[in-house]
Amino acid sequence: MTSQTPNVPTAEQIRRAPKVLLHDHLDGGLRPGTIVDLAREQGYANLPETDPDKLGVWFREAADSGSLERYLETFAHTCAVMQTREALVRVAAECAEDLAEDGVVYAEIRYAPEQHLEQGLSLEEVVEAVNEGFREGERRAKENGHRIRVGALLTAMRHAARALEIAELANRYRDLGVVGFDIAGAEAGFPPTRHLDAFEYLKRENNHFTIHAGEAFGLPSIWQALQWCGADRLGHGVRIIDDIKVAEDGTVELGRLASYVRDKRVPLEMCPSSNLQTGAATSLAEHPIALLRKLRFRVTVNTDNRLMSGTSMSREFGLLAETFGYTLTDFEWFTTNALKSAFIPFDERLAMINDVIKPRYAELRAEWLFQ
Repeated sequence: MTSQTPNVPTAEQIRRAPKVLLHDHLDGGLRPGTIVDLAREQGYANLPETDPDKLGVWFREAADSGSLERYLETFAHTCAVMQTREALVRVAAECAEDLAEDGVVYAEIRYAPEQHLEQGLSLEEVVEAVNEGFREGERRAKENGHRIRVGALLTAMRHAARALEIAELANRYRDLGVVGFDIAGAEAGFPPTRHLDAFEYLKRENNHFTIHAGEAFGLPSIWQALQWCGADRLGHGVRIIDDIKVAEDGTVELGRLASYVRDKRVPLEMCPSSNLQTGAATSLAEHPIALLRKLRFRVTVNTDNRLMSGTSMSREFGLLAETFGYTLTDFEWFTTNALKSAFIPFDERLAMINDVIKPRYAELRAEWLFQ
């Protein structure tokens, strides 16, 4: 018998633990080797590095600027090589494979169809290629002994004017692999209320949507996303901490907006490593996720951009375990929160919680008894 206690998850246990991912960008998760291959095939000559290892380092360092705007610039290179049907299928398939290998059992992957039209693809062709890739990735994962289900979120860019068009696209493909809608891009100067027509349309169609809010901008962004636009979830939502006061004696006072977010169980798509890179949090130890988890907000853990952050769900969980002493029970709580907040039907969410998440975590927690 080892001296390990059941409260300390090993890196291997974290990797094997079932995970649910709600906030991950397709163009932020490419394998560096794939970028190099696609650039060579397509004649794209602007990569800063052509060695895959060096390219991976470049992306992480370029994203470490502490500026959301600088962080977003790195996507010029990934989007540049995602302009053909074949490239989109490959990238989507590898995304599903990589997540499954990391223990993710359900994922909602977002991308902006309007950013993949430079070589003549239509919006519909982009969506169909990505969906094909996800199905192929699911199949390959199953062959390798992993099970994963991937849904797509169609993103509109908040600085552009195609949100309604993309919302209508998401609605047309809602039973064909697309589970919802999102807006993304720089928050400052581009409030979600610019796209009210898209959100009103989605609500009339009983469709789901999340909004990037409360990352680089503060409480007004969150307030607008919820009270003007009607978002089902908040992408990041880190700045909700600005509406929470902690006294010297540890007493906590929630403002009206923070109380609303907690009372209504609004899901927060937290992305710890990414938040440090974009300056939304100063350090992991000071990240609001710890207080929000303690106050029982509906917190979820996500990767955002696995390439730019050099991360995975296992790495995010590992960092949280190291920083806050989180256990498998904490990770089951985060995972259950995410599945409760997913954009798939209730009965499917419930079955996955009861038949996949709970049994696997129970088995992992019991392993210490047999060592």
